[in-house]
Amino acid sequence: MSPLNTYPNIDRPDDFYAELLALHEGRSKAESELINSRLILLLANHIGNRQVLSAAMRAALDPGAKEVADTKA
Repeated sequence: MSPLNTYPNIDRPDDFYAELLALHEGRSKAESELINSRLILLLANHIGNRQVLSAAMRAALDPGAKEVADTKA
């Protein structure tokens, strides 16, 4: 199984960020939160590996932590 990749890995990241912002444009806060929740669940399902998902949650909670790459937890 592969560890959580926290290094830049998105093709054309500026285009991705612009698309992500456009996704929320003109939406209410509640609509944006629902979109974010759906997006998280879709991407989590795509990843599928529970250990990687757990490492991602730890990284989101504490982005400065050094242990986030350890997916054996």
